[in-house]
Amino acid sequence: MQPVLEKTAFRLNGFFAFGAELVLLGASIAALREALLTRSTTFPGPFWYGLGFLLLIALTAPGFFVVHPNEARVLVFLGRYVGSVRTSGFWWTNPLTLKRRVSLRVHNFSSEKLKVNDAVGNPIEIAAVVVWRVVDSAQALFNVENYQEFVAIQSETAIRALASHHPYDVYEEGGLSLRAHPEEIAERLRQEVQARLNVAGVEVLEARISHLAYAPEIAQAMLRR
Repeated sequence: MQPVLEKTAFRLNGFFAFGAELVLLGASIAALREALLTRSTTFPGPFWYGLGFLLLIALTAPGFFVVHPNEARVLVFLGRYVGSVRTSGFWWTNPLTLKRRVSLRVHNFSSEKLKVNDAVGNPIEIAAVVVWRVVDSAQALFNVENYQEFVAIQSETAIRALASHHPYDVYEEGGLSLRAHPEEIAERLRQEVQARLNVAGVEVLEARISHLAYAPEIAQAMLRR
């Protein structure tokens, strides 16, 4: 599958385009007024010019759109991606394009408590918080079905994979454990999640374990140990 990468879309300053619309509206009103005064519907003539200007205004009006801060608009023309607009403001573009909104704000994902066996086979409960944001709006919309669900599923998969590769506690000298090395584990988790989310145009800013405990059925025995 050929990945879709973000590119800048064609757009015009919306205020400039709106001014042109007002000029057309004024010309239309003047032409229709002239046709009404002369009672002329001759083609071509003022009446048809006025109608033509009104039709042009109606056809071009859907091209206006607003981009808010930390937001992107992804433009699609007849099923083809034509670019994204990231710069906030009032814009105009091809009125036939579909304009899809993508948030570029920072998001938090908090996983459920997952039950998994650690590296030595002990059942543990683990949960994590992943801080992420979209950095490529085209990849987020077109490379995966639903990028928010994709983030959730892949984050939980990465948490399970990390927990299964490290023991809950240190059992040998120099070993890396989930409980005793939170900073190192957090960075490894971030890298694990990032590797899975690259295809969706998502950047992982931070990933950190928010809950870690032995499973209830062995908790008392492990604490006594």
